[in-house]
Amino acid sequence: MKTTNRAVRTPGGLSIRLDVRAVTVVLLLILAALVASVVLIGTGDFPIPAADVLRTLAGEGNPGQEFIVTELRLPRVLVGLLVGASLGLGGALFQAISRNPLGSPDVLGLGQGATAGALVVIVLGSGSANQVAAGALVGGLVTGFAIYVLAWKRGVHGYRLVLVGIGVSAIVTAVNGFLLTKSDIVDAARAVVWMTGSLDGRDWDQVWPLLALTAVLVPLVLVNARGLRMMEMGDDVSYALGVRVERVRLLLMVAAVMLTASATAAAGPVSFVALTAPQLARRLTRSPGPNLLPSLCVGAALLVVADWVSQRAFGAEQLPVGVVTGVLGGVYLLWLLVSERRAGRI
Repeated sequence: MKTTNRAVRTPGGLSIRLDVRAVTVVLLLILAALVASVVLIGTGDFPIPAADVLRTLAGEGNPGQEFIVTELRLPRVLVGLLVGASLGLGGALFQAISRNPLGSPDVLGLGQGATAGALVVIVLGSGSANQVAAGALVGGLVTGFAIYVLAWKRGVHGYRLVLVGIGVSAIVTAVNGFLLTKSDIVDAARAVVWMTGSLDGRDWDQVWPLLALTAVLVPLVLVNARGLRMMEMGDDVSYALGVRVERVRLLLMVAAVMLTASATAAAGPVSFVALTAPQLARRLTRSPGPNLLPSLCVGAALLVVADWVSQRAFGAEQLPVGVVTGVLGGVYLLWLLVSERRAGRI
């Protein structure tokens, strides 16, 4: 098979290996996400042509367009991009650490843990939107810490992590059901809407915290990508190559938990993005390894496209974006299982 790798030498003598196909896929995904974002910003009860959207973003629109674009629609799109990117990257990290395609936040119970934190605030405290987001963030972090502690036995290993995550997920799901039964009808309805996963009503208050956290965590993850790639060969080989395995694993797990919890806090538990984005990225790049940056880009593009579908594909009825991602993710998983069975791998 013809290789697509290229070695690039910097003026300082540093040699960098580039996968041309992966770089091309990342660039095309970024372009697709940007195009979908412009289309989505121009979509609504007051449609705006794409050219006018671009002019407004450049500061040359009329006052009405500026208000609609910058105050109403742009924050929603930015939250969608950031949430999708965070879930895609978080899912890739968990799948690489556990060495299991099912080792995603959806399966490990992090989304359910964040939901539990939000439900506590909604049901017991009738908290504001910011308090619900804070509760979801705390719930996700506590759940991630519990999974790590319970899965620890001279290190954290893949199948143990997945099995513990499934068990914790079942427990937290039961707790969430109990909280819903103890709430009144108004709080229960509010909780169910949040639990579906939605970008409705998102504004700049959700954009800035998510952007700041992403700006810190994404570079941190990419800096440690080399160690994560080596860890896929096994802990013993990684130790021999000088990788501090447990330190890198703990650091990346904390980053993955924070990415997932912050995304859930901003938009609710949007299902299947963290599970499917790394799989789609691997199929697009045809490259081994964690595919962190492609997974990030797939997640961002996937969620923006799903948001457009949720707003326009069903006429006057607008669905929460979590419903669309759940349907798309379920269809993809069924197709993947059928393909793998026909290939004789399962």
